[in-house]
Amino acid sequence: MTLPSVIILGGSANALSVARSLGRRGIKVYLSASEGRHVQYSRYCSKAYPFGRNVKGADFWRELLLGKEGERFHGSVIFACNDEAVAFIARHRPDLAQHYKLDCSVPALQLAMLDKLETLTLAETVNVPAPRFWQVENADELDRINGELSFPLIVKPLLSHLFQAKFGGRKFLNVANHAEARAALERVWASGLQAMICEWIPGPDHLLSSYYTYIDRSGTPLFHFTKKVIRRFPKNEGLTSYHLTDWDPEVADMGLRFLSGIEFRGLANVEFKRDLRDGRLKLVECNARFTAPQELFVRCGLDTASIIYNDLVGLPLPREFSYRRGVRLWYPMRDFLAYRQLSALNELTFAGWLKSVWHWQAFPFFRPTDPLPTIVPAMQAIRRRLLLGSG
Repeated sequence: MTLPSVIILGGSANALSVARSLGRRGIKVYLSASEGRHVQYSRYCSKAYPFGRNVKGADFWRELLLGKEGERFHGSVIFACNDEAVAFIARHRPDLAQHYKLDCSVPALQLAMLDKLETLTLAETVNVPAPRFWQVENADELDRINGELSFPLIVKPLLSHLFQAKFGGRKFLNVANHAEARAALERVWASGLQAMICEWIPGPDHLLSSYYTYIDRSGTPLFHFTKKVIRRFPKNEGLTSYHLTDWDPEVADMGLRFLSGIEFRGLANVEFKRDLRDGRLKLVECNARFTAPQELFVRCGLDTASIIYNDLVGLPLPREFSYRRGVRLWYPMRDFLAYRQLSALNELTFAGWLKSVWHWQAFPFFRPTDPLPTIVPAMQAIRRRLLLGSG
C-alpha cells in the first residue's frame, strides 16, 4: 500500500520534526518554504521547493499547488507550519480541497486565530479570561481611551507574522506611557499594519503554559496535552528557549473550554499566562498549526503529526493517547543568552542555570541519524562570517 505523500508549507524546526516523523514511516515528504530552511537538508525530505525571502509564500504556493504543474501533488496531505500557510489554506480551501487532503478546520476560525484582536474577542464571548484590550485605528481614538489605560501596556499587531517580518522578529512593542503608545502605534501604522493596545500581564516567563489538541470532524478531541515554558529570550517577549512537558488540568480545561465554545476544528494550541494579580489564567494567543516545539511531542511519545496524518488518510488511530511528563526541549544557544540576560538582572545564577539544564534534553534540530539539517546551516553560517571578515 502506497501512503499519500505530504506537502509541508512553511516552518522551521516544526517542519523538520514533522518531516522526520512521517518520513520514517516511508511517506514521501515535500517541503515548500523560504530558502535555507533546515528541513530541506533532511534525509526525510524527498524534495524541496524553496522560494526567495522577498517572495510571498501564498503566491508561490498558489502556482505550485493550483497551477498547471500541481497535478503531480494531487492526493497529498497538506500541513501548515507557519501562519502564512494557515492563511493560504484557509483562503484557498475550496480549490485545494478538490485535489488534496486537508484537515477539518473551519476557514473563518483559522483566520480568526491569526488575528490577535479576533482571538481575544472570541475569548470574551465564551467567558475565557483574557487581558484587557483596545482596538485603536488612529491617534484620536488613542486620546479618547487614555483615561482607561493603565501603563505599562503593549502595542500588539493584529497579524503577528506580518509584524515580525517588518519589525525584526518582535511580537509586540512595550510602552510605558501615552507618548510611547502613540509613537509605537504610529510606527505600526506607517508600516501598513493594524494594531491594538493590550494589557501587559506581569510576571516571569515560567508562568506561561499551553494546551494542545486536535478536534476531529465530530467535535471529539483526539488528545490532550499541556506544556510549560521555563525560559524565553529576550525575557518576557522573545522565543522560548526551554520547554517542559507536564499535565496541568486547569490549563487543559480552560483551553478546551475556549475551543469547544467557538466550535473549533483541527489542530490548536492555546497559550495562557497566569496573572499573579488575581491568580487567574489569561488567554494570550492561539495557534492553529504545528508550532515550534513540535519535536517535544515526538520525544514524549505523542507524535501528533502521525496521529493527524492517520486521521486524514483513514488509517487506524492509537487506542490511547498518553505522553511522558518532564520531557524537555532545549535551544542551547538561545537559552545561554537567556541566562546571561537574567544573570545581569540578578534573577538567575550560573549554578542555578546549570542545575536547570542538567537533565536529558531533546533538541529541536539535531538528530544523530539525520545530521545534515544541523551541519549544513552551521557550515553556511561559518562561511558567511568568513566572507564578511575577509571583505
